[in-house]
Amino acid sequence: MIAARAFAGKTVAVFGLARTGLGAIRALVAGGAMVIAWDDNAAARDLGSREGAQIMPWREWPWEMIAALVLSPGVPLTHPKPHGVVEHATAARVPVIGDVELFAREVQGKAPVIAITGTNGKSTTTALVGHILNACGFDAQIGGNIGKSVLELAPPPSSNKNGAKTIYVLEMSSFQIDLAPGLAPDVGVLSNLSPDHIDRHGTMQNYAAIKARLMRQTAETGQVVVGVDDAYSSAIFTQLSAAGVQAHPVSVGKVLGRGIFVVDGALYDAMGARAVKIMEMGAAVHLPGAHNWQNAALAYGAVRPYVSDTKAIAAAIASFPGLAHRMEDVGRIGKVQFINDSKATNADATARALAVYPDIFWIAGGKPKEGGIESLGGFFPRIRKAYLIGEAAPQFARTLDGKALYEMSATLDVAVASAARDAAASLSSAPVVLLSPACASYDQFKDFEQRGDVFRDLVARLPREHTARVAS
Repeated sequence: MIAARAFAGKTVAVFGLARTGLGAIRALVAGGAMVIAWDDNAAARDLGSREGAQIMPWREWPWEMIAALVLSPGVPLTHPKPHGVVEHATAARVPVIGDVELFAREVQGKAPVIAITGTNGKSTTTALVGHILNACGFDAQIGGNIGKSVLELAPPPSSNKNGAKTIYVLEMSSFQIDLAPGLAPDVGVLSNLSPDHIDRHGTMQNYAAIKARLMRQTAETGQVVVGVDDAYSSAIFTQLSAAGVQAHPVSVGKVLGRGIFVVDGALYDAMGARAVKIMEMGAAVHLPGAHNWQNAALAYGAVRPYVSDTKAIAAAIASFPGLAHRMEDVGRIGKVQFINDSKATNADATARALAVYPDIFWIAGGKPKEGGIESLGGFFPRIRKAYLIGEAAPQFARTLDGKALYEMSATLDVAVASAARDAAASLSSAPVVLLSPACASYDQFKDFEQRGDVFRDLVARLPREHTARVAS
């Protein structure tokens, strides 16, 4: 754990007592702060109390004594309307920050920080960066919007007990960036941008501006790596380059005169005087598809300031085991392969999975996002049948009507059973049952991880006599 000493002897308020809020309480208490806290959930309040916070309804807080409000990233900061606790803090001139800001005040200057953001691919890229660094002898501390909250990571020694240099690798959501104005990473990575979380940011322009802010916050001596295959990210790269930032572009399918690119399934480094082939992406069996090639190219760019041995980087990319809930192969029953892509919470993410497999029995739906699945029309010929669940099912059915077969499964258990049956009976030699919802999970599940875990368990319970392999 990283002790947050910046507010020693002062009173700090924490609102929202899930993973990041509880981590903030522990860090603040360890750093000598007095903490008051609130959550609308009684069980969460109990957990906060056990961590050392004084539990008090936020409307009763002594605002004149509070040095800062640490806000959960899930609480509206600006849109569709600031939460009441934010309005009170603003009126009382109390800074509103997040746990990443506490992290930044303790860690910056003591160990390098690689911060990764974007709409899709940031989790895989973050995990891959950490994997490469660990494989190359570093102590990669991985957290943020993935895995551990930032304050639960190990404190920043000059090296760990084995002599390995510590590097922090953080996945950053737009909500976390909003609450971390002081974070100045040594390497900033922007994967790509497409419409997402518009309800929380108002417009796509606001959303893109927040992502760009993290790149601009990169340390003066640092550098950024930006995917340039979408218009929003390309524009941000151009702006950063014009401002004198050391920025490296990344592309898949386009040869760059300068930067990092993947063409014809091979990764090239063109950051020097000439393009050098690094590896064939086919060697990275757990990174299938062009979107994962982008993730690999971004990760390559992120670690190059620290790893000079490009062969070691290539070997680490090839050995990456993949990430749970991101095109995760969870089993095979006879000829049918089951893929868990529960992390695909928007259409753009789902497009990346649909592009990989030719014969798909697609499980989709959940809490819908703006735009639905209209943009996926080009992939409908790959869909042998769709199984629609959750709140989005009627909307998705209207889009698919006359273009692909579908059934209204309503729940995931029904969808898995139906898709497995139909795929096994199909004429396809390699059918894939794909959970790639193109939706948030909150209508039926706690989060996308729970949705993916349930899918994995349902696959494991399918008739065993036909099972060739089911992943544990």
